[in-house]
Amino acid sequence: METNQQAANVLDPDCPSRVVFQRIGDKWASLVIQVLANGPVRFSELRKMVHVVTPKVLTQTLRSLERDGLIRRKVYAQVPPRVDYTLTDLGLSLLAPLSQLREWAENNVPAIIDARDAYDELRDSELLEG
Repeated sequence: METNQQAANVLDPDCPSRVVFQRIGDKWASLVIQVLANGPVRFSELRKMVHVVTPKVLTQTLRSLERDGLIRRKVYAQVPPRVDYTLTDLGLSLLAPLSQLREWAENNVPAIIDARDAYDELRDSELLEG
């Protein structure tokens, strides 16, 4: 079987890697993946750990991640039904880059807040003068 694939380029609007990049960049998806780093988690526990996500949005996020092969959903035949979510090997491979991004964000949040404050002050003074 011959494949006619070009090299992936996230800057190309027609490249499928854009969809992957968009999925990983989604705030809920990246948080869910990080929560699942420690093993299986049930829906209600996941929702508590991610905070402020609605059940509908969390369900959509989980379905998208499952469709992309990043998580696995396991249903247990019991009453009430129990569903656990775990990372697949592909999902596990995403933990290191996400951890680096998380560390960068947590280390640089003071500088970003300072930059925002400086920008807002400059804009406010320009508006008052203008």
